[in-house]
Formats: sequence, structure tokens, C-alpha cells
Amino acid sequence: MSEKNRDREGRRTARQRLADEREKQKAADRRRRTLIIGAAVICVLGLAAVGGVLAANSGKEDKSDSSGPAVAPSGAVGKDALAVPVGKDSAGAALTIWEDFRCPACQAFEKTYRSTIHQLVDAGQLKVQYHLVTLIDGNTHGSGSRHAANAAACAQDARRFTAYHDVLYDNQPQETDDAFADDGKLIDLAKQAGGLDTPAFRSCVEGGTHNTWVDKSNAAFQHGGFGGTPTVLFDGKNLVEDRSMSPAKLKQMVEAANKK
Repeated sequence: MSEKNRDREGRRTARQRLADEREKQKAADRRRRTLIIGAAVICVLGLAAVGGVLAANSGKEDKSDSSGPAVAPSGAVGKDALAVPVGKDSAGAALTIWEDFRCPACQAFEKTYRSTIHQLVDAGQLKVQYHLVTLIDGNTHGSGSRHAANAAACAQDARRFTAYHDVLYDNQPQETDDAFADDGKLIDLAKQAGGLDTPAFRSCVEGGTHNTWVDKSNAAFQHGGFGGTPTVLFDGKNLVEDRSMSPAKLKQMVEAANKK
């Protein structure tokens, strides 16, 4: 096989892997919705009282988890300051990425496109707005997505968001493993992000400084009508849904946008 054919096959395999991960997440979402609907039917058939107690307890738990002001990380932009910006404001092209640090499809996207995105950002041609989501927590009843997103926001406070963002994906646990719920692990990973492991970062992570901001970001995703993570928007179009998309095509699109 020629080098050109191998490259083409590698891109096809990466796109298929990303598509497969998206389908797995959608299937998990469908299973969760089915369970919720089933529980609702049982309540209607005779367990309304029990359901009411459960709903009351759930409401109290949600209120506790989301209490306090939404503290946005340093430099956050967009509506309600829910986006972490990367790149120069003068860049002629922009990406909006909704992602979950526990999401396997997000990791697949990262592995395929990270070097291209970094290259374009460093060249001043592309700016990115990252929105952090906690879908996997909802599917697995965990909290690792939320804890990791808070830690990433703490890294943004220290101007180390991109480095820590990449470290989290490089060390992503299995989807069913809620390892990121351990703040100690998140702090330990900061050692790989060049100067991030500081008392201020530790305090921010352990104190959940940006937890409510993360919750607000996730709510914005839920209300946005998006199909899943990653959602990668370029001129309003979700690039993940384009089966012909590749790092080379993204680069061409960004370069064309900068020529306008």
C-alpha cells in the first residue's frame, strides 16, 4: 500500500472510530431515557407517593449540588461567560466545541484533530471556544465529568487551560470508570501541565470553585438542542456530522476563512 493510500485509510479509520463512539453515546442516552420513561409509568400505575418522595429528595440534592454563585474562570467569554477562549481574537476562523472530559468520542476527536487545531491556533488563524459538559455523569450517575471540568476551569485561572485540557484527554479513564471524581487524581495530573500544581490550583479544585459554572454550562448544552458530544461548530455547522471531514479539510476551511 502506498503512503498516500495509508494516509487515506488512516483518516477513514479515525472518522469511523469517532462515528462509532458517537453511536455508543447515543445508545447510552436512549437507554437512560427508556429507564426514565419506565420509572414514570410505574409511578402513574400506583407508586405516585413513592415517586413523590424520590422527586422531593432529588430536588433537594440538585439544589445542594448547584448552590452558590456561578464563578466563571478567568477570561471566560460568550453568553453568561460560559466559554473558555483559546487563540487570538483576530483569527479569521472560529470553532465552538462542546465536550465532556469523560466522553470517548471527544477523546477520539482530540486524537484526530488536536495537532491541526494547535497548529492553526498557534498560527493565529483559528480561535476556539470550549464549552464543558457533564453528559457522562448523567448517564453513569457519576461526578467525574463535573470534577474534571471544574479542574480545567481552575487551570484556565492559571492560564494553563490548553495544557491541562490535553493532559485530561491523554489520561481519560474508561467511560464506566469515574476516576476523575477523585480530586487527588486531578491534582496529580496537573504535574504534567507545566507549573500548574500550585496551592491556588489545589484549593480551586478541592473547593469546587467553578462547579456551579460547570452546571450552568451543561444546562446551556441541554437547552441548545445538540445531539451529543463532541459538538464542533464551524459557521454554525457541526463538523462531526460531516463524514468527509478530516484534519486536512478543516485546515483548508480555516485557511479559506482567513483569506476573506
